Amino acid sequence: MGEQLTIGELASRTGVATSALRYWEELGLLPPPARVSGQRRYPPSMVGLVGMVLLLQGVGFTLQEIKAFIASRSPSGDGWRELYRRKLTELDQRIAQAQVARTAIAHGLACPHQDIFECSNFANGVAAILAGSSLEEAHEQAHPR
Repeated sequence: MGEQLTIGELASRTGVATSALRYWEELGLLPPPARVSGQRRYPPSMVGLVGMVLLLQGVGFTLQEIKAFIASRSPSGDGWRELYRRKLTELDQRIAQAQVARTAIAHGLACPHQDIFECSNFANGVAAILAGSSLEEAHEQAHPR
């Protein structure tokens, strides 16, 4: 059977808590391990799989997306590319939203009013949000060019 890792050894080698490893197993991210006297035993290759999950989490994939990524792996498949394309589009949207938010906050910090609630630009932005505008539209209304 070769070298097998206990859950504690896998946790130690990957830096992932045993509770997270059990949860990932429950979600289907990790295959059910062999059991020896009721204890989980993992092949050394599981270290790489856990590392892949960590990498994908680090770039913004959710656990459900990671599960789909793992399931998309096949000898001929490049189904993972579609998952990557969707994530890239999502990240581009989040970056654009963050840039709008950053600009709005920078304008707020530059506000000459002691109390931002006295600022007409801030009040206009709040009114625009309440009227259903996006943050970008509200900021444009508060700070027309």
